[in-house]
Amino acid sequence: MNKPAIRESLPDRLFLIFVYVVLSGALVIVLFPLLHILSASFSSPQAVNSGRVWLFPVDFTLAGYKAVFANPNILTGYGNSLFYAVAGTFVNVVMTVLIAYPLSRRTFYGRHIIMMLLVFTMLFDGGLIPNYMVVKSLGMIDTRWAMIIPGALAVFQVIIARTFFQTSIPEELAEASEIDGCSDVRFITSVVLPLSKPIIAVMTLMYAVGHWNSYFGALIYLKSPDMFPLQIVLRNILILNTVDPTMMANVDDMLQLQGMSELLKYSLIVVASAPVLMIYPFVQKHFVKGVLIGSLKG
Repeated sequence: MNKPAIRESLPDRLFLIFVYVVLSGALVIVLFPLLHILSASFSSPQAVNSGRVWLFPVDFTLAGYKAVFANPNILTGYGNSLFYAVAGTFVNVVMTVLIAYPLSRRTFYGRHIIMMLLVFTMLFDGGLIPNYMVVKSLGMIDTRWAMIIPGALAVFQVIIARTFFQTSIPEELAEASEIDGCSDVRFITSVVLPLSKPIIAVMTLMYAVGHWNSYFGALIYLKSPDMFPLQIVLRNILILNTVDPTMMANVDDMLQLQGMSELLKYSLIVVASAPVLMIYPFVQKHFVKGVLIGSLKG
């Protein structure tokens, strides 16, 4: 027998319509800049410079992407950013799990004191100059380690991971494994990590995005161009390589160069954002679950 459908009242229908309208407006606000940037990156320099690009490409061309990948510094920066993101994220996740799991166990003596010290570092920081002096004294200036070691641990991620372990890994499971002769290392690798895929996906995404967008650390610690991440390369192209109009004898050449510069900006934005946009769909379901579970308790 078919169950009778529940009829919604008029206020509920009006509220549902209001919600859909608000969400549709938010979608348009978020989606329009993305479509505009993508369309502009495939449009001609003249169309971009004249402001004729809105939602669809005008005078379709790949000149912007050809100019981007023709620059060897772009490919070098891409490779460096991938290395920093992969190696840095691996170090971050390992360090976070190794400190967050012990802090989540009631049997770990002194965990509250250690947690207070970690939170203290979130509220008070030594400052830029002391951080630079520490990195310099460790001999990491102008090395790839300067992009990985100083930010190897984020206290905020530790708090989220600790809360996840407290709510998802019961003490009884650890006690049963200990009775069966399972060591702590074996318990973490065989039990804790398989049950912690959501929070690991959350940490991986957050750490990877942070490394990919890292800019200030590279500007301070790195000097060799062959170690610059993509963000520094983009800065050098978009900000430092400005054109002096007084040096241009022909007005048409100046306008064409300005149009190409605008096209290059849009193409660079797409190229720099593509890896993060491709990774997010694969971890989105774990991301939502991990954040909700990790934020239940303090």
